Amino acid sequence: MQVREILRVKGSCLYTASSEQSLASAVELMAKLDVGSLVVMAEGRMVGMLTFREVLAAIAAHGGSTDAVRVGDVMVKDPITVAPTVEANELRRLMIDKHMRYLPVTDGEQLLGVISFLDVAKAVLEEQSFENKMLKNYIKNWPEGTPAA
Repeated sequence: MQVREILRVKGSCLYTASSEQSLASAVELMAKLDVGSLVVMAEGRMVGMLTFREVLAAIAAHGGSTDAVRVGDVMVKDPITVAPTVEANELRRLMIDKHMRYLPVTDGEQLLGVISFLDVAKAVLEEQSFENKMLKNYIKNWPEGTPAA
């Protein structure tokens, strides 16, 4: 299974923020949308990612007050991206090795979507469930008297 297949199932809806946006308004948006990340955009291109990890670090660093903090102050600049042709196992390994829960998917300069670790887990579970059903059906319908290979 490739990243493009996970995106196809998940959808490519992108939630964005600007680097000049207040962190408080970005957090409010994340809570409202029930998402753990926002793509930070400037002039039509991705310039960073804001995840709950950066939000928590900013809250801790500023004594709980984020009134004067901007998204651009705390976002991950130029985040690691992944191509749509990457296999799911390679994607999982990359996410684990880099300790990332969210990875933008790009095709050249075009941003296609964001994959979360949860998206990957769901896709793998569904694929395994489908394969399991197919194998059970194959075994169940094995012709009698035919020797198994």
